[in-house]
Amino acid sequence: MKDLKKVTVVLPVDLIERATMATGKGITPTIREGLEVMAVVHSFEGMRRLRGKVKLSIDVGQLRRD
Repeated sequence: MKDLKKVTVVLPVDLIERATMATGKGITPTIREGLEVMAVVHSFEGMRRLRGKVKLSIDVGQLRRD
């Protein structure tokens, strides 16, 4: 099992209601999902900043033939 950390968070009621309705889950799974989404977005932003700066030796034509 992963290490867990219990936190206390003060959130607007309407935000909780909208988020739980959007996920169809309870508060804890909804918050967990939101945090995971934010972590993924951050990773994609980091990769986007590297666009055009990393040289890859991939033959696109060869990949298409496979």
